[in-house]
Amino acid sequence: MIFPDPPKKGDQVGLIAPCSPVTPDEAAQSIAFLESREYRVVPGASVTAAPVYGYCAGCGDLRGQDIHRMFGDPEIRAIFCLRGGDSGNHVLDKLDYDLIRANPKVFMGYSDITNFHVAFNQRAHLITFHGPMVKTNMIQNFDPFTEASMEKALSLGATGTMDLDNPPGVPFKVLRPGKARGLCAGGNLSIINSLMGTPNELDTKGKILFFEEVDEDTAHVDRFLHQLKYAGKFADAAGILIGDFANQSNEHDPSYLVEDLMRDFFADYDKPVLYDIKSGHCTPISTIPLGAVCTMDTGSRILRFSLE
Repeated sequence: MIFPDPPKKGDQVGLIAPCSPVTPDEAAQSIAFLESREYRVVPGASVTAAPVYGYCAGCGDLRGQDIHRMFGDPEIRAIFCLRGGDSGNHVLDKLDYDLIRANPKVFMGYSDITNFHVAFNQRAHLITFHGPMVKTNMIQNFDPFTEASMEKALSLGATGTMDLDNPPGVPFKVLRPGKARGLCAGGNLSIINSLMGTPNELDTKGKILFFEEVDEDTAHVDRFLHQLKYAGKFADAAGILIGDFANQSNEHDPSYLVEDLMRDFFADYDKPVLYDIKSGHCTPISTIPLGAVCTMDTGSRILRFSLE
């Protein structure tokens, strides 16, 4: 796996909307924020593209061209996503993965950005970053924990190892004990499910599977989990990291929420499972280097990331 060099002050960075659109004001605020970090911002055409169908930041071809431009320009040192949303899957069949592999760069985002994390990890062998997005997180509330976690993940190439932390006072919860080691893979649960049966289906063999979700009823999460179970994704994995489940609900029985479901679902699982990793649709948010080696130890509650 390829770890990209992080951007430095004064470097050019790309800004793209590879999924859903933003307003002109949000785009301007996002550019101003990155400039305040002393980056020279190169906005993609998707940043100001007229919405298509109301939920797409321009057509798939345009967004694919954005990604090619950002990876192909040697002056651009990192690519930040404005937001997630919908329709990132419109772009996957339009990408030149050889180009991306030959020009490794920081690629940051989450939610619908999972489409790109999985494809870039598996088809370009690029380590990517499940972390904050500019419009969604940075211009609204770029808190000290979120910033420090992002910088720690971006520095992994220099330090060699990093321990993933939760915000103070929020411990990881152990659902199943044990130790495991493998490449970390995953992202948003519903997006992982949507990739099943496609050329970008998530490979979990020997890996530490991470997933998170937002705005889903317990019954829907139950369905997602069983789809992955029957597809062998949990059996193939070396261990499981369960991220944040924001705005969860259960219209049928409000007393039975996602944590209860996870405890029941993994009750007989013979590999380690940690719950409540604060990465996903939450504030603060920790940054996970997807594609890096993850060593998990539920006894010490340590999540350590390293490079092969």
